Amino acid sequence: MSSIKHEVWIDAPQKQVYELLSSAEAIGTWWDEQTRKETLEGVVLEHSPGPEHGVVKFLVLANEPNSLVKWRCISEHPDNIPASEWTGTEIVFEIGSRDSSEVATDKWASEIPVQTVIKFEHSGWPSSSKYFAFCCKAWADVLSNLTQKAVKNAS
Repeated sequence: MSSIKHEVWIDAPQKQVYELLSSAEAIGTWWDEQTRKETLEGVVLEHSPGPEHGVVKFLVLANEPNSLVKWRCISEHPDNIPASEWTGTEIVFEIGSRDSSEVATDKWASEIPVQTVIKFEHSGWPSSSKYFAFCCKAWADVLSNLTQKAVKNAS
């Protein structure tokens, strides 16, 4: 199995970044519009990137204030779209301070304004994934949107 990993440095408070990750309404301000549903399994977030994809569903596995948000993709999709390889994968946002990153505390990084570090991982990808590289870039773009929204809200 493979994982997409990103470390994102954000010049905004941890609490504010967590709030952007912890509710359907807030996630919809930097990614796709989300719908929150209560199920027997727990809270599920749903969004639709388009009719050919179907609805993408994430079971919320963890929602720990200011430190961790974790989802599992529980939806199934046609084989000819990127979300087809998401079923069963997990997405983790570990939220910490600059000190939580070995790299962000390096001397060369000290001039970069960082209040929050997100260690992002999308794990459980099939090792022969044809959509892995595309989704790696797509997640970078989505995380950039999150960063911009957090910094804008902090100003």
